[in-house]
Amino acid sequence: MSRKGQALREGFTTGTAAAAAAKAATLALLGLLRPGAREPGDAADTPLLVDTPLPTGARLDVPVERATREGWGEDEAVRGLVIKDGGDDPDATHMARIEALVRLSDVPGVSVDGGRGVGRATLPGLPVAVGEAAINPAPRGQIAAAVAEALAQAQGAAGADVLIEVPEGERIAEKTMNARLGILGGISILGTRGTVRPFSHEAWTASVAQAMDVAKALGATTIALCTGGRSERFLRENLPALGLPDMPEHSIVQAADFFAFACREAASRGFARMVWGVFFGKLVKQAQALPNTHAHSAALDLDFLARRARAAGVAEPLAAQLPACATARHALEILRPSPALPGLLHELCRLAARAAAGFAASPQTDAPYSPQSGFSVSPESGFSARDGRTMLARCVLLDYDGTRLNDASSEEDRP
Repeated sequence: MSRKGQALREGFTTGTAAAAAAKAATLALLGLLRPGAREPGDAADTPLLVDTPLPTGARLDVPVERATREGWGEDEAVRGLVIKDGGDDPDATHMARIEALVRLSDVPGVSVDGGRGVGRATLPGLPVAVGEAAINPAPRGQIAAAVAEALAQAQGAAGADVLIEVPEGERIAEKTMNARLGILGGISILGTRGTVRPFSHEAWTASVAQAMDVAKALGATTIALCTGGRSERFLRENLPALGLPDMPEHSIVQAADFFAFACREAASRGFARMVWGVFFGKLVKQAQALPNTHAHSAALDLDFLARRARAAGVAEPLAAQLPACATARHALEILRPSPALPGLLHELCRLAARAAAGFAASPQTDAPYSPQSGFSVSPESGFSARDGRTMLARCVLLDYDGTRLNDASSEEDRP
């Protein structure tokens, strides 16, 4: 992958950072790595590279900043430190200090827990049980495997206790969805593959999926989806008028621009229906059935909007101005005087709801939905083949002041 002719750099996950820190600390405890030491011949500013197993079975040399001794005798421990590097896909944890405090144990095996800056689960539906540290199963196994490799290099070492800590974890967590997921006190240690692909946004999509897991575990049958904080606030204010006055906070998920992904995840969990709350620019892209509505993935197609406007009866002098608009907001302002605007907005909402139902009915999320070719299940049916359950979609258009401008349901496309 490249950007403007330059190769994009992969990074590594918080799980890989924790595993490398834990392995370095264990090696230091066993006398196989001098605490604070670097490889012979390295410059003073060159970190030690630790060969670290990944959940996929691959391996990665991870730079470890240092391994520092804490305590002596029976209380001897070593703290390893890795600076998490997200490569060219930086998220909130990019450059975070991930630490692992390791003590040897007479009990065989490796125990892994979280300390300061690592969140704890307080709601059901997460990959970890309520009360446990938010270290997901894949990275937990990765950390244990890395430490076990180090223990295997020494005679007489039975096991180890590992405490993962992130000094700035509570502050970093404020930039994530953890509090909404019921993960309190810090960040999550994540990573099913161990590395981070540029522009994959894996941390965000994982949070969206986990938020849906929590909602389902707490009994939700309807999932509300929005693209950000402002659309969430406005959607929440409009829920009573939509017949959903008692929807709890955990049932509203910020899915960002991952339109197809969120629809598919909602369907796979068996929700009866989904409600999208969006502004005009996102609506136009959803009406085109674009799987990702970010500007980097799909430019706003104002020619499409102009065609739909003409079909809805918008006068030519107004419709002709749309392709030259700089923004979707500008286009909406041009359209406001038209008496045909309500019909146009309803049609766009209907198309977006149909696309949502179509994406929900198919695992194919790498290409736009086509009303002509469709997916494996006809989008006109408006239902999902998953689990044999009906999956209804509703799209609500929000004005920039929070007013509900229009809405439509995929039920309108049912025969």
